Amino acid sequence: MIIYVNGSAEKDGNGSKERPFCRINEAARIARPGDEVRVAPGIYREYVDPVNAGTEEARITYVSEVPLGAVITGAEELKGWTLYEGNVWTARVDNGIFGSFNPYKEHIQGDWYNGPFVFHPGAVYLNGEMLYEAVTLEECVKGEKYLPSWEPERSIYKWYTEQDENTNETVLYANFQGADPNRENVEINVRRNCFMPSKNGVGFITLRGFTVTKAATTWAPPAAYQDGMIGPHWSKGWIIEDCEVSYSRCCGISLGKYYDEANDHFFTYRHVKNPTQMERDAVCRGQYHGWLKEKVGSHIVRRCNIHHCEQTGIVGRMGCVFSVIEDNHIHHINNMMQLAGAEISGIKLHAAIDVIFRRNHIHHCTMGIWCDWEAQGTRITQNLLHDNFIPQGSEILSYSMMCQDIFIEVSHGPTLIDNNLLLSQAALRLPTEGVAVVHNLILGSITSIGVNTDHPGMETQPRYTPYHFPHRTEVMGFMTILHGDDRFYNNIFVQAWKEKDMISPAEENREVGTHVFDEYPTYEEWSSWFGLDKPFVDMRETARYHFSHLPVWSCGNAYFNGAKAWKNEKKGLVDTEHEVSVQLVEKDGKLCLDTNLYDVLGDFTVGIIDSDILGTAFEPDQRFENPDGTGIVFDSDYLGRHRGLKPLPGPFASGEEAAWAL
Repeated sequence: MIIYVNGSAEKDGNGSKERPFCRINEAARIARPGDEVRVAPGIYREYVDPVNAGTEEARITYVSEVPLGAVITGAEELKGWTLYEGNVWTARVDNGIFGSFNPYKEHIQGDWYNGPFVFHPGAVYLNGEMLYEAVTLEECVKGEKYLPSWEPERSIYKWYTEQDENTNETVLYANFQGADPNRENVEINVRRNCFMPSKNGVGFITLRGFTVTKAATTWAPPAAYQDGMIGPHWSKGWIIEDCEVSYSRCCGISLGKYYDEANDHFFTYRHVKNPTQMERDAVCRGQYHGWLKEKVGSHIVRRCNIHHCEQTGIVGRMGCVFSVIEDNHIHHINNMMQLAGAEISGIKLHAAIDVIFRRNHIHHCTMGIWCDWEAQGTRITQNLLHDNFIPQGSEILSYSMMCQDIFIEVSHGPTLIDNNLLLSQAALRLPTEGVAVVHNLILGSITSIGVNTDHPGMETQPRYTPYHFPHRTEVMGFMTILHGDDRFYNNIFVQAWKEKDMISPAEENREVGTHVFDEYPTYEEWSSWFGLDKPFVDMRETARYHFSHLPVWSCGNAYFNGAKAWKNEKKGLVDTEHEVSVQLVEKDGKLCLDTNLYDVLGDFTVGIIDSDILGTAFEPDQRFENPDGTGIVFDSDYLGRHRGLKPLPGPFASGEEAAWAL
């Protein structure tokens, strides 16, 4: 059955083509498996709460009749502003409109939030753009630049809020820098979500072609309920496609955790139990609450334009397992730099078990992709990442997270990173183990090798994290991170930044290459410690090696402009004679590489890599393979084109392809 919605209808109807509903949520109350909810263009200022689940064979589909023409927003227009002082105007809002959640009383806070100021999930927008929240009315009146912002010229537009308890009103002040808010489009956040079931288990829903924008989402750490403007809320089989998702106060799309009263911001509210311990609790409690492949995950997010969200574009804890995130454009995340904490990234997933990140374009984010804990069976392939780094001239905050394209944290693997273009100043942060890096172009450094895996503030307390039965969620064991068990095959490393251009703190490594693993053993050295070639070994003799670094493999990589190779590199190329230039440029509206790299590379070729060569990640004893257990042969490049018998290192099958549209 097709259910029709048209916000411009003269009056609310019954969902038929002749008498459409005026609101999407009316259709969401009655839609059943196999139904399609067809929404006419228009602005829908409502929270859509789907009641019924579809099935794998008969999905419930919500579709915008005109791509991006139907707009679901958590904001309301606000008129009736009066001039307060200078460029600052004020307006009042009766608190009755907010119901049980007033985003101007609530605060953005919780586990792993470490910003010095506590802001509100509410926001003020001028002509579609979010204003910066001021901590005091004086700051709002001054309207000065906020230098940590990635766009400081926009930071002079500010807002501030107070509560009038006598009248039960929210009082807003906003510095519009000379604009008249009664003549311009001014909106404020009113609703917490836009399209998200209020209950768990509403699975097999498709959301296609909508613009979803402006909501009062809350801070979404892993051991807490994670909301977003859009989200499946702990269910299975959603497809979110061809949508534009923007201006969430915190998260755009949530593939994350359900609400668990016994483990919800536990440290923030009770100040006991280290937050890392609550992470372990969340994993085990999740299995009690149905965290199984048959019940949760297997979502698809594809071809979405996700931007200007201030915590993450996509967030997820456990509910993201077995999902595919592909062909999305994710950009300008956390650029206001008012929120800070360990949950900020273009994509931030915990337990990305068998998750595939494929063909995404991610740029101008505080971080690109961050896989935290249990990146097991995770594959990051054919993505373009660039400018995921604090821009030149911005003030660096002492409490903010570091920047890089890809961050894999305290996981046991196997985690596969292949055929990507990693073009930011820092490419990979790897305080983890069990990672394979194959056929990438890497212009930035590898950081955090051998560090940052113990309990925060207690460097002698190992952080034990879980690993799972292959291609399942059931926990197989817990272990601290030994570091190593990493593989680097057929990559190109270019030292693209000179010292004068480096703007991050001095303690961060900015020398490009695999040399950061020089202290790590080869497999032959490591295996000799345990006497693997002997029929019998006394367990006491090997005990001291069980907490030593794991081995590293590095073969067939090419290094330019002073990029440094691991001391045990095999069959690599270290070029010290030529100056290589790699620039991301726009031609005819499309991005491509302008580079002399392939001229310099000459006739240097490498071997074909496959799952058998990569072997198994040590702790879970799981092979680097596809989610269905089949092996991978890396005979296709970044563009999906075939590699021949003598492939080049890096992400392209031939040098000519680098100049093609990316």
